[in-house]
Amino acid sequence: MIELDNPWQEAETHLSSSDEFMSNLIARYGPCTLQPRSDYFTQLCKSIVSQQLATKAAAAIFGRFAVHFDHVPTAGEVAAAPREKLRELGLSHQKITYMYDLAAKVLDGNITLAHFAALPDEEVINQLVTVKGIGVWTAQMFLIFALNRPDVLPTDDFGVRKAIMLGYCLEAMPGKTQMEMIAAPWQPWRSIASWYLWRSLENS
Repeated sequence: MIELDNPWQEAETHLSSSDEFMSNLIARYGPCTLQPRSDYFTQLCKSIVSQQLATKAAAAIFGRFAVHFDHVPTAGEVAAAPREKLRELGLSHQKITYMYDLAAKVLDGNITLAHFAALPDEEVINQLVTVKGIGVWTAQMFLIFALNRPDVLPTDDFGVRKAIMLGYCLEAMPGKTQMEMIAAPWQPWRSIASWYLWRSLENS
């Protein structure tokens, strides 16, 4: 059988050869399916909507939000949307404030979405965390899932921490220092390793 092109083959080869647990995960789950996104503003809006909500509830609210903006919301449209309309779509007052702040910072140039693909990870994070409601974890998820940056280790992510604890037979959830030590052999592909760690929890 001819294999389809796999953009993460180099990462999978490296992880398999450097870590037995990773090798087992790759053999179990197959090629990584991360693909870059170009709809940066939409993805950031989705991140805000999804905060502290169950997956189904977040999907329902974001679905209504996306439909209202013809599935391609712009900063200008969100900034101009009446608060009452956003409330009707299911957003809390707090999240509406976050949305307005994101839109304002995009419009005034404090967040340069058009330049993100060329910016280093830290600069993307530094820009995003200026938005109310967006912290380092949300910025790291954006780096991994929208920009597909290959070497992000989300040390505050509950799922990654739990998967490491289970996979490496630790007695407790690891902290940042322990995670970085375990993840050292994964470099420069820690994002891909994190993706496999999330996958490992699917049947837990």
